[in-house]
Amino acid sequence: MSSHSVAPDDGSAAGIVLAGGRSSRMGESKAALEWHGSTLLRRTTGLLARTVDGPVVVVRAPGQALPALPAGVETVDDPVEGRGPMQGIAIGLAALSDRARIAFVCSTDLPFLHPAYVRRVLSALDAEVDVVLPHAGGHRQPLAAAYRTALAPVVAGMVTHGQLKLAMLFDHCRVRRIDDAGLLADPRLRALDPELDSVLNVNEPDDYRVARARPAPEITVQRFGALASGGKRGPTVVEAATLGAAAAAVGLPLDRHVVAALNGDQITRDAEMPLVAGDTVAFLSADAGG
Repeated sequence: MSSHSVAPDDGSAAGIVLAGGRSSRMGESKAALEWHGSTLLRRTTGLLARTVDGPVVVVRAPGQALPALPAGVETVDDPVEGRGPMQGIAIGLAALSDRARIAFVCSTDLPFLHPAYVRRVLSALDAEVDVVLPHAGGHRQPLAAAYRTALAPVVAGMVTHGQLKLAMLFDHCRVRRIDDAGLLADPRLRALDPELDSVLNVNEPDDYRVARARPAPEITVQRFGALASGGKRGPTVVEAATLGAAAAAVGLPLDRHVVAALNGDQITRDAEMPLVAGDTVAFLSADAGG
């Protein structure tokens, strides 16, 4: 198991991304919105995939077209449109219930979601509770929260009876509410996402424009072996939202001759692998067996 991934003592943690919303205020699919050469959905799913030990599932509306997803990310269809996030959560939890004990559930449109936030929320879901519900940025965050997958039949039953408000679910299970101070008691989250931008979503075109105009996160890049010739070993700090952008920033083609180690333990050459503040990327020559 990766030292940077998350799994509770009693089983793996998984991820659920709800992509089936109507995006009526945005006016176009939020899942496919461009994000530093990738898409919002590709970024969100990629961040969860690099953070949790278990599967990552995207719940989509019937017939909904999705942008490309990371290898291994699954899709499941919400059979009935218009029932909102309760239905999506029910479908997602059911898809994972035999493979993971808990899941981080989020919407597509969290471009600043940080693995440190995901880990903090998941770590608070212990045997005493069914849901960890953050109250961050002045609002409850049911779509940036952790749920026990055993809740699947409870949520499905509520949907069947027309109880579609998430607040109703929290009356039927054990909930741990965690505020800004509780979240930021985690020193890594406090260092890497002190403003809790992890929960900032983009609902309208102006939200998206403002978020997209922010600089990409600062990443530390190092080169090793043949790639470090000419005094280019590093480390070098660059702004990059993806692995491909980090390679380009130091003049490296991310091709079959180059491989990257993310934070010392995840080996990849996926150009759209999302990067976040605090990441270190080491580029090595694949030809040298690195």
